[in-house]
Amino acid sequence: MELNLFVAYTALCIMAVLPIYYGSFAAIKWPKKRKTKPPSAAQESDSSSEEESVTESLSTHDAYMFPLIGSGVLFGLYLVFRLFNKEYVNYLVTAYFGFLGIAATTTVGIYIVKKAGGVKLDPYKIVVTKKAKEIYRFSFSTVQLGVAVGSVVLTIYYVLTKNWIASNILGLSFAFNGIQMLSLDSFKTGMTLLSGLFIYDIFWVFGTEVMVTVAKSFDAPVKVLWPKYLFGLGSDATAEATQFTMLGLGDIVIPGIFVALCLRLDHTLYLKENPNAHRHSKYPTLYFKSCLASYIVGLITTIVVMHTFKAAQPALLYLSPACILSVLLTGLVKGQLNAPSPVVKTESSSEGREEDAKDDDRKKKNKKTPKPSPVAKTESSSEEDAKLKPSDNGDGPGAVTGEEDYVEILYSAYLALADILL
Repeated sequence: MELNLFVAYTALCIMAVLPIYYGSFAAIKWPKKRKTKPPSAAQESDSSSEEESVTESLSTHDAYMFPLIGSGVLFGLYLVFRLFNKEYVNYLVTAYFGFLGIAATTTVGIYIVKKAGGVKLDPYKIVVTKKAKEIYRFSFSTVQLGVAVGSVVLTIYYVLTKNWIASNILGLSFAFNGIQMLSLDSFKTGMTLLSGLFIYDIFWVFGTEVMVTVAKSFDAPVKVLWPKYLFGLGSDATAEATQFTMLGLGDIVIPGIFVALCLRLDHTLYLKENPNAHRHSKYPTLYFKSCLASYIVGLITTIVVMHTFKAAQPALLYLSPACILSVLLTGLVKGQLNAPSPVVKTESSSEGREEDAKDDDRKKKNKKTPKPSPVAKTESSSEEDAKLKPSDNGDGPGAVTGEEDYVEILYSAYLALADILL
């Protein structure tokens, strides 16, 4: 293998792993501690900025429908590129992804500034009211404003030049935001999704020309690129003028949210054993490390097969089994396949948590009787104390909310493997 190609393939692997790693940790939410003192303005700003990211959870039904919907969208794009002028279609696509790119790169830029520099974001608040009733509230800081301006400049530069480096920055930002915002409600859902897309990728790549045609015609930052030859590093040459090796964002985001699910499982198991753990405490990440390592092995396998046979490969053909088997083998080694394991749940929005807390308070009040007997009072108080334990309050992703929320990983594994075989 030539040195240029080795550098290109290595760069693809690094660009694929970075958003998965950092996106997985960015998706972790720690349970909130009860505060006796009112938070300061800076603390309120930090907490509000953390809660701004809304997580969208995928259910098992979504996992079953995802390959079908994806197939419809993919074939629809194929027909559009065949029936209409590709240049005009890409104008619309570029405009659409340009607006999305501004938001995505701004989010990533703020995340990097906060993590790298430890900058406190002192916000300016804009409150819109009508007759003393608050309609809309918006806060921002000078740092956020500066990052947003930089994102606009970067996006305009990409739109005008279609520079591959700018395209990669936008694409990696999309991948980071996708892994941070999308989540799987259980391993059954994750394995079902990977199994369905396993078949989806094989059919559309090996069975038809649709996938390859759309990938080559779709001029948008939905893939990461690297030139096959080093002379392209300093040029503004477009993808049409320079030979590139590429990897679609779907091969990063889809396995990435499964890897993030493994990290949330590690986080859940740690909180279960250490309910009073401090925020951002270090915890074992065995499932996360094994799944991420398996993803890297699967990606390297894809690249080797692609280079050997000189043909495009469905990456999920190798990535899906690698990720699924890593979880099963890790559970087998730790002896947790037959043992009940907590369902890894996603954290709802702050409003949803407040409503759940209010509902719990109402239920507790309704359970109280005017004159309870001493025995009844003791049992009631013990039940209430159990509900107030951090591991059982449902706050944070992966928190255990009750015995009904326990399932066996083995059961999910059997269902996912059955999906693959069928």
